[in-house]
Amino acid sequence: MNHQPNGDMGTEHFDAIVVGSGQAGNPLAKALSEAGRRTALVEREHVGGTCINVGCTPTKTMVASARVAYLARRAGDYGVNTGEVSVDLAAVGRRKEAVVKSFREGSERRLQDAEVTLVEGQARFTAPKTLVVTLNEGGERTLTAPMIFLNTGSRSARPDLPGLDEVPALDSTSIMELEEVPGHLLVLGGGYVGLEFAQMFRRFGSEVTVVQRGPRLLDREDPDVADAVAEILREDGIEVLLGAEAKSVRREAGEVELKVKAEDGDKVLRGTHLLLAAGRTPNTDDLNLQAAGVETDDRGFVSVNERLETGAEGIWAMGDVKGGPAFTHISYDDYRILRANLLDGGDRSTEGRMVPYVVFTDPQLGRVGMSEKEATEAGKKIKIAKMPMSSVARAIETDETRGVVKAVVDAETEKILGAAVLGLEGGEVMSAIQLAMMGGLPYTTLRDGIFAHPTLAELLNNLFTDLKDPE
Repeated sequence: MNHQPNGDMGTEHFDAIVVGSGQAGNPLAKALSEAGRRTALVEREHVGGTCINVGCTPTKTMVASARVAYLARRAGDYGVNTGEVSVDLAAVGRRKEAVVKSFREGSERRLQDAEVTLVEGQARFTAPKTLVVTLNEGGERTLTAPMIFLNTGSRSARPDLPGLDEVPALDSTSIMELEEVPGHLLVLGGGYVGLEFAQMFRRFGSEVTVVQRGPRLLDREDPDVADAVAEILREDGIEVLLGAEAKSVRREAGEVELKVKAEDGDKVLRGTHLLLAAGRTPNTDDLNLQAAGVETDDRGFVSVNERLETGAEGIWAMGDVKGGPAFTHISYDDYRILRANLLDGGDRSTEGRMVPYVVFTDPQLGRVGMSEKEATEAGKKIKIAKMPMSSVARAIETDETRGVVKAVVDAETEKILGAAVLGLEGGEVMSAIQLAMMGGLPYTTLRDGIFAHPTLAELLNNLFTDLKDPE
């Protein structure tokens, strides 16, 4: 990885420029360079992008700390005696930063080994194949290339909420920098980001209230699954308000005062901290995309086709900046599509790819394929396989019986269309079902297979024993 000197320089010509060093940009820059293409990688903040620096890696590290606190408080349930449990949030943060640092340094080493030129600063188009980078350490550099790849990601959206400019609100990045546990955390948004932080800080010791505008949490899920998640969070002592629209916010007597319009009337919520977790905004506003002829949708996400091509020749977009599923593994698959098509002579696209994901609440919610609602809307004739985690031997033995497992089966082909696993290690069990889907196996293969006892995978025998018609 070459760091070029700062300052104003003449136009520099590359074979390829990658803007943003996320989970698609980094490996693509490395692959292009190793294929003999002179490659520049422009990054304005941290190598590694959202996932490593402010997304998956730090949040899941903190989720792990929160789970330890939860289990420590439950020690008596297992016949283990402990003292009072307290959380040192600054120590949690130091552990998180150490993990992030190791991941970031690994990314930097891989780029250096591939001899990628790293340019640290903010890029903007001045012509279809020309970028001017305002360097972090001062000065500018002008870069050109026949191939340009956008991997600039997204950030927490800031809602249009009266009074918000006067309130020191947190987002998914700044909340991880707190060194003291909030007294009462108000969470605006009931998606996976909001719920992970809500449960995490409840376990750290905060009072927590979740405000969700829609009628259910996790609005992509089937109602029965979403309701089961809400029940678990309420069991943990989290106040969950559904059908509640935030109307205004203000700072009053050292507290955050949030006014909401709820189904049972207006409410005034008071807390010490406010977390904004209602959606994401693409990082496209500083790129001057119009100078390159790159089109965006009405929310600012870059428009691409199934081969990740923008409407401008020689410019592609990858990861969260193009909209669609905002998951690291999808961003990485975007890289694999481009590597296959541009370097390996392949013909890959985004058409029909599976989009698995995991909500890292505890228990986890692992999801893949179609929900019951999606399958019904697609006109599929389906059967439903469903069972509570309280019927799973391994869950009973570990006293982790919260949750439900649900699979959607094509009644005509007997193939699995999708599954939701809300339970202990739900992401891992979901992945086992996904493997069967990838192999085109009928549900009967899992029903009749021999799985080691007592494992979580063994639940697949019982899950697919009794299929029912949708209710």
